[in-house]
Amino acid sequence: MSDSRTNGVGRLAKMPSSRVGKWLVLGFWLVIMALAASPAGKLNDSLNNDATSWLPAAAESTQVVKQLEAFQSKNEFPAVVVYERASGLTPADVAAVQGQVKAFEALANVKSGVVGPIPSADKQALQLIVPVDAGPDGWQALGETVKQMRAAGADRPAGLSMHVTGPVGQAADSSEAFAGLDGKLLYSAMAVVIVILLITYRSPVLWLVPVVSAVVALFVAQAVIYFLADGGALTVNAQSSGILTVIVFGAGTDYALLLVARYREELRRHEDRHEAMAFALHRAGPAILASGSTVIAGMLCLLVASMSSTKGLGPVAAIGIAVGLLVMLTLLPALLVIVGRWVFWPVRPTFGSVDGTTTGFWSKVGARIARAPRRTWVVTAAALAVAALGILQLNAVGLQNKDSFYNKPESVVGEEILARHFPAGAGSPVLVIAAADQVQAVKTALAPVSGISAVSEPVTRGDRALIQATLADAPDSEAAVATVDRIRDVVHAVPGADAIAGGNTATRADTERASATDNLRIIPLILGVVLLILILLLRAITAPLILVATVVLSFGAALGLSALAFQHLFGFAGTDSSFPLFVFVFLVALGIDYNIFLMTRVHEEARVVGTRRGALMGLAATGGVITSAGLVLAGTFAVLATLPIVAFAEIGFAVALGVLLDTLIVRSVLVTALNLDVGPRMWWPSSLWKNEVSGTLGAEAGVSPAEAGAVASGAAEAQGQQAPEAPETPERISTTPR
Repeated sequence: MSDSRTNGVGRLAKMPSSRVGKWLVLGFWLVIMALAASPAGKLNDSLNNDATSWLPAAAESTQVVKQLEAFQSKNEFPAVVVYERASGLTPADVAAVQGQVKAFEALANVKSGVVGPIPSADKQALQLIVPVDAGPDGWQALGETVKQMRAAGADRPAGLSMHVTGPVGQAADSSEAFAGLDGKLLYSAMAVVIVILLITYRSPVLWLVPVVSAVVALFVAQAVIYFLADGGALTVNAQSSGILTVIVFGAGTDYALLLVARYREELRRHEDRHEAMAFALHRAGPAILASGSTVIAGMLCLLVASMSSTKGLGPVAAIGIAVGLLVMLTLLPALLVIVGRWVFWPVRPTFGSVDGTTTGFWSKVGARIARAPRRTWVVTAAALAVAALGILQLNAVGLQNKDSFYNKPESVVGEEILARHFPAGAGSPVLVIAAADQVQAVKTALAPVSGISAVSEPVTRGDRALIQATLADAPDSEAAVATVDRIRDVVHAVPGADAIAGGNTATRADTERASATDNLRIIPLILGVVLLILILLLRAITAPLILVATVVLSFGAALGLSALAFQHLFGFAGTDSSFPLFVFVFLVALGIDYNIFLMTRVHEEARVVGTRRGALMGLAATGGVITSAGLVLAGTFAVLATLPIVAFAEIGFAVALGVLLDTLIVRSVLVTALNLDVGPRMWWPSSLWKNEVSGTLGAEAGVSPAEAGAVASGAAEAQGQQAPEAPETPERISTTPR
């Protein structure tokens, strides 16, 4: 590839697109993949799913978990085994359950000291409280223990039902729902991407190149994260591991689509495919890099979260995006120039052929918007604002266990039986730890607290003592949370006790409050970071402010419509307390990609033909690929609904809906209309604004006559005018072999 033909193209753009560089890049990634294969497969083994990897680090309930190690393992949880015979228990039932206590205690992860059998007042049910130590594998290991408990309890009188519930039963059901998570998400996301790429490219082979590149990015990202997690520099749990798959595959394929679209465009202008790729990387690369950098910066904002699970997701997702960017800007272009133009078959972009985007669907959409841009953006913004009013019905206070699954797992059935026959809080007490010399005063203070049905005798270890308080209400109810607040008020007031209260209900309360704090802290931070990046990228103030406003409006509409769908279409009881933040992060950090790609193209065209004409050209050139990219990202997030967990389904639905809104309405209609209405003022106070106002466009752009002719030609075609013939220079006509 002649340097004279690629003047102005940076060295980084030339490297993967040159005749020698493409093979060096391919060889580099083959070596990296060989090194990454083994550690990537070990990532699941390094997941940290113990309680402290999810809880707010500074919360009182987390401090209880840490201090609880003096009394029991931090990974010890109670399993509540409930037996029921509606017609009344028989002596044989009681004898059988008593015999099963020893069978349970013989299991590997079960601790000695099973409590029960405890009969219900109506003599129709029995319960055992079985202490289970999950060990270093955390809650995911509890599924196997529950299977063993069910097998050990299978030998019982006919008609006597048995269910494992409580924290261990709930964790086992969650573990089953998460089983094979990475595989499910990977194959589902891959299937969605392949279908959309087949439709987009109309080629039976082209889809392989982006998909192979995305798989490489995912494996390398998993390997990097494994090394950091194994070395203790990073905490990774099942949630962040699962979302990593979706983000890398979705965002990586998006970047691939954007680059392939520009490459196909340049193939019509350059006979040499290496030359075409160099120009494609030079022109599209900065926008892709800016988009990825925005996502990385947005994800790193999660490091200020108080929730450990949210904080851990930030660097995991940022690493995934960074690796995806590197792969899509090096390996993908190298593969494309290696395979040649035939990979686009049967619609090959031949040299000198007409680019259909200038007269295609999005060109026609732009022409319609241009007739009344102000009315278009006002009506569109008003419609999105009305949709955002649905937020008033958003119930983001957490989901009770019975509402957390599509179906009704065994732990939920067991909860219902417990609620019919025993105090609702049995098996999930509030844990109060206090100074040993003041523990009797703490116990006395607890006794009259409303919402407590029983208080245990203190257990002392060294200078600290543990008291368990049984709740009268279901442990995942708002009434139980209110009781925990009352408990904390009274035990904190005991002089010298240094008392703290934790347990499952306290964890729920602390999680809800930490999530609310994170929402208020992180959302403005991300907006500020995104705004700063846009200002640096576009070298303007007006356009970044408008773009951020449109993204916030899009987020509000997506959240509002999702809230209405959850309540009136799907019948969900509410959403997880972290739902608004996760949706905001994914929609703003990922959704801003499309605005960046559109606006950098508009900025590029506006330097030669002006903002209004450049807006139409930018929409016509990027509309198809951005729509395809949006469908890919929406589809990959929608696969979260393949998990039988309501919280994941809600995130997947809301993000998918938001991406579609942003792609089809906000970016294509709202932003384009604003570009046309605001005009040159979009670039205030940059030199582009000054040049357009003064009528000196093109001088500061530094474009060649051939490029100016090509841009003017495309603009004229988009406007339905006769295009001037572009001058023939080596940049448009090349005799170099392909």
